[in-house]
Amino acid sequence: MTVTVITGANKGLGFETARRLIEQGHTVYAGARDALRGEQAAIALGARPLLIDITDEASVTAAAEQVREETGHLDVLINNAGIAGSAAPVGELTAADLQQVFDTNVFGAVRTTRAFLPLLRAAGHPTVVNVSSSLGSLTINADPAAHTDILPAWAPLLAYNSSKAALNMLTAVYAQAFPQITITSVDPGFTATDLNGHHGTQSVEEGAAVIVAAAMAGPAALSGTFNGASGPIPW
Repeated sequence: MTVTVITGANKGLGFETARRLIEQGHTVYAGARDALRGEQAAIALGARPLLIDITDEASVTAAAEQVREETGHLDVLINNAGIAGSAAPVGELTAADLQQVFDTNVFGAVRTTRAFLPLLRAAGHPTVVNVSSSLGSLTINADPAAHTDILPAWAPLLAYNSSKAALNMLTAVYAQAFPQITITSVDPGFTATDLNGHHGTQSVEEGAAVIVAAAMAGPAALSGTFNGASGPIPW
């Protein structure tokens, strides 16, 4: 069986990704930091509940141990959980503001990837998908007006944009360090979720498509890449 762990799977893109992968025959662990919401989502999906708070080392370790005891391996890890942080003007944000966002969007992905690495390496052709954003592209942020075909609406979100740029760097470095694992970043696009107050222009069905595709691509996919629905995104 294909075993998949998705963080932040109790709602939004994570929930829809879980639903689609279960349809494709994956055994999905629906990760959530709230036990009740996680249980409810898992029941609705037909998934296995996985209590995991990616900002807490002990919680992540316990989640990895649960999967190890129940399956002994992991085929796909989707680092989906993330927060937007403050949209205040750049000059008003403090280091503490950025630290809060990085603790989830960057350090959370590190905690989770590291904890599940032994299980990924025990699988045949493992995959890690980091759910990023075009707002994390250095190329786009340097000249937003020249890249409206990729990102129609740019926003100067210091904490969020920089955290996704850091997540993309994790993808590049992990891919170099573990060539036996396919590791990619994906951009689901401006999707209507709690992250943006449901102001996104895409549905979760549309946004989840690129995540699902990356999760199912297997060894044929090129590791260390950053892709959106229409193709490669510049770093």
